[in-house]
Amino acid sequence: MPFRKNATYSQRPSHAARAAHAKGERMFRNYDTTAIQPKRNPVPAVAALIAVVAVLAVVVYLAASFVTGGFSGSKLLTESETATIVVAEGEGAQAIGQSLTDAHLIGSASAFTDRVGALNAASSLKPGTYEIAGGTSVDDIVNLLVAGPKETTFTIPEGSTLKNTADIIEDSTGGVVTAADFVKAASDAGVYAADYPFLKDAGGKSLEGFLFPKTYAYTASSAADSLVRAMLDQFEAETANLNLSYPQSKGLSVYDALKLASIVEKESDADHRATVASVFYNRLEKGMRLQSDATVAYFVGHDPTAADVATADPYNTYTIDGLMPTPICAPGIESLAAVCAPEETPYLYFYFAKDASGVMQYHFSETYEQHEATYA
Repeated sequence: MPFRKNATYSQRPSHAARAAHAKGERMFRNYDTTAIQPKRNPVPAVAALIAVVAVLAVVVYLAASFVTGGFSGSKLLTESETATIVVAEGEGAQAIGQSLTDAHLIGSASAFTDRVGALNAASSLKPGTYEIAGGTSVDDIVNLLVAGPKETTFTIPEGSTLKNTADIIEDSTGGVVTAADFVKAASDAGVYAADYPFLKDAGGKSLEGFLFPKTYAYTASSAADSLVRAMLDQFEAETANLNLSYPQSKGLSVYDALKLASIVEKESDADHRATVASVFYNRLEKGMRLQSDATVAYFVGHDPTAADVATADPYNTYTIDGLMPTPICAPGIESLAAVCAPEETPYLYFYFAKDASGVMQYHFSETYEQHEATYA
């Protein structure tokens, strides 16, 4: 295509033509052409503004994520929320970090592993169950895991049954160790007999009576088996200095002495344990039935009625000779000591009741006639 020259208003411009041309340009330059100019599309400008705002939001969010422990695709827990984290035995920082991320406590597993590495804490993270509040810093979480799970305590009172003990543990641990779990763990003494020789005579019976009443510490990672062993350890320590020669001289095994002590625990107070123990020894020696309401209450679950007393049961010492199959509770050390060193008395009967002032009074008798007269 040939080159085209720029056209002018005239093929032969003269001075007059050039002057007219210049005048036209000046007039056009001052003329308002707004009405005839094409309208601009606002979409590109709005889109640009939105893009700028989005970029700023991402920057702010990333900065916040960095402060709280890394980036997360979901919202982290607030300070009013908590999460439970279980750290298994031998679990490494990466797996723990992932658990913390999944629980929305931190933004990323790397935020945790980086701090664990920087603090040289990898080998110090302790297994267990942790309750962690939202907003806890990564460093504070690392310190929590280095310190280990918090210990709390529960108390088993004297005279508690296996069922009572299991219920207390479930309540105290918030269900971490359920009553069913504990009863199952304590259902067979034979499981522990190799480690605790004093369980030999219990055979495959439950640990009723051996779960020593005391205050125990536990962590959120405690298992039913570890709590059972803590109680057996306590029983072993508490009874180590007991002199069992007296019950053994009466033909009782260690297990039999524990059964008798469990009855004394339920049938006496601090001032009368040794006297009550003497009554039961005297009855056993004469071949009389023990006739303890406490053993009946054990299998019926309440204060016995006349009908309950007449009900045949292995734990009804009104209907069986000698001792019941297992203890009926966990006796305290005082009741065990009373069985090892009872008073020497001629008593065969006793009963207790509150007097007019509400004070419990014990009444002991040698004969049934005396007993009836006192009871009346």
